[in-house]
Amino acid sequence: MAGDAETTARRFWEIQNGGDYTQLVELFAEDAVLDDPMFGTFKGRESIAAFMAKMNQEMGGRGIYFTLVELAGDDHTSWAQWIAHTPEGQREGVGIYRVKDGQMTYYRDYMNPLKQG
Repeated sequence: MAGDAETTARRFWEIQNGGDYTQLVELFAEDAVLDDPMFGTFKGRESIAAFMAKMNQEMGGRGIYFTLVELAGDDHTSWAQWIAHTPEGQREGVGIYRVKDGQMTYYRDYMNPLKQG
């Protein structure tokens, strides 16, 4: 049976796959930290909301989308292996999610170099 963090991470992917990143904000705690290796660190739900609005423009405008490869977790921590599909090629990565009371308190992505092709 999936734990709370795994369930929350799966919900994250369902919403993200819908294409409106601003809807992800509801999954984050008020004092959450989102650490993105390309765009920086965002602290607090308001800052994360502004970042998600930017993601709508960046991802949608460039035709970037993600494929979930594997996701697992327990009640406190979850991880997801994914592939980003970009006009320049594919980039594999992993997301780490820390969850408390059904809300993300920390989210961080790690990415491999771009595979062109």
